Amino acid sequence: MKKQILFWSMMVWTLSVGLPSFAQTVEDFEPSEVNQPGRIYPQVNSERRVRVQISAPEAKKVQLDLGGVKYDLVKDEKGVWIGESAPQQEGFHYYQLNVDGASVPDPSTIYFYGAGRWGSGIEIPAHDADFYALKDIPHGLLSEMNYYSDLTKTWRRCFIYTPAEYNDNKEKRYPVLYLQHGSFEDETGWGRQGKANLILDNLIAARKAVPMLVVMDNGYATKSGEKSPSGASIFEEVLMNEVIPMIDIKFRTLSNRENRAIAGLSMGANQTMRIAMNHPDNFAYYGGFSGTSNYPSIEPLDATIFLDGKFKSGKAVNAQFKVFFLGLGTAEPHPFPGVVKAFRQMLDKQGIKYTYYESPDTAHEWLTWRRALNEFAQLIFK
Repeated sequence: MKKQILFWSMMVWTLSVGLPSFAQTVEDFEPSEVNQPGRIYPQVNSERRVRVQISAPEAKKVQLDLGGVKYDLVKDEKGVWIGESAPQQEGFHYYQLNVDGASVPDPSTIYFYGAGRWGSGIEIPAHDADFYALKDIPHGLLSEMNYYSDLTKTWRRCFIYTPAEYNDNKEKRYPVLYLQHGSFEDETGWGRQGKANLILDNLIAARKAVPMLVVMDNGYATKSGEKSPSGASIFEEVLMNEVIPMIDIKFRTLSNRENRAIAGLSMGANQTMRIAMNHPDNFAYYGGFSGTSNYPSIEPLDATIFLDGKFKSGKAVNAQFKVFFLGLGTAEPHPFPGVVKAFRQMLDKQGIKYTYYESPDTAHEWLTWRRALNEFAQLIFK
């Protein structure tokens, strides 16, 4: 009897930790939408498993590194390694291959800048992907602008989304959303991983959002002479003194507080909240996705000292913002749920009005932020 109990206990433990089971992988894999032209790997199946393949005849060990888990690949007689992951969450994910201990991008995918490097990405089809899908509708222009910063003494770059109608009426002026990326990402993130232009195209075409410009700049800005992005950040000064004036000159903008919004994800939520609160005459809309400015503290938050007392007067904050938006994934890791919860409790205590959105079953990832932008963009400039 004891042997039977031990056997069944071991079976339960084996299944619970995800060791080999009797379930068989569904063989309906399709090439990922972010593969390089002509490449059939990586692939994704209906179970949301990712299958990769790479030729490395001399390698001794190759792994797929995805979602913090490394999966061993198997080599065939031609030296081609192949294997797949466990089911993944919907949305976009960074990954890499590990070849004999060296982490390298998958040569079969388009590269994305994230986690502080250019590397591979995989798109797991989401059930609600229609809101960021490429459709047969009028499309705006996502343009690239290089500019010299006198503050950083470097050349910098931003991307600007202009709606499809922008060139139809040369007299019309538009509101502007300043939209920031997260840590270890850059100004390419919202246009590539975030699909911000497609989200706006679809909303505007459906008359769910007001036609607007969206400006995406690099959130890393340091004083001349600093050796790394970890130095004293002067992004606030760059945005307020260089980027916004430049955009108002070069584009047909409505250059007042009532027609200017600012938002960001994670690190960008932190940055943009500070900027919005430090410059109350410049922004009437704020969006914070997966973060606030109270890092690293979680609780309690004292409104009289938090962010230099900027939230002390609920009446003043309510008068400043027409929309104050917070977004979070329901599967976000520590510390983000606690951080946002503590911040919301402070807002509630101060009687500050805000809109709170939860992205179902997503973590600290691009599907959370795509959904948050989709919700936020429908509320602003109305």
